[in-house]
Amino acid sequence: MLKKFKFFIRSSRANDITSLYEEAKEICDALASGALRSLDIKDYTYDAKEAVDELGIDEELVHQLVEDYVDQIVKSITQFEIYLETLQESQDNELTLDYVPFRELAHKNLGVARNLRIKDAEKLLYELMKKDDLEYLLTCLEALKVCAIKLSPARAFDTLNLIKVKSAL
Repeated sequence: MLKKFKFFIRSSRANDITSLYEEAKEICDALASGALRSLDIKDYTYDAKEAVDELGIDEELVHQLVEDYVDQIVKSITQFEIYLETLQESQDNELTLDYVPFRELAHKNLGVARNLRIKDAEKLLYELMKKDDLEYLLTCLEALKVCAIKLSPARAFDTLNLIKVKSAL
């Protein structure tokens, strides 16, 4: 059975942006130097200049698009989890696993990461599209979320709090 990381639970309860960022950085570093070492994302730092130069748009617009990407990833994690749970149930019941919805969501997010030249997200989303090991996919999801939080902690904090408020209604 899939075991959700504690961060999925704690992150929505973080009471300030700094603690959310620090926790995300710590988890990202641990995953990047452990289970995801082969992806070579440990010391990755996003540079908007690459997107500005290659896309020919101004830096302010790139930062706004990155914030939209962070929203998208944080919100997509819930859907990814639902798909993973369905895959786990199929596996437990010895049924054929249908990765199509999961991979379509990964592909959608991969396009945005590629356009914005977010290299760690590109690698993680590619793994989500190609791998079949459910525990590994969950690890990649965890890394994807914390890497997104590192991109824009304030936006991630606001999005997580909005999700929390909506789920309480």
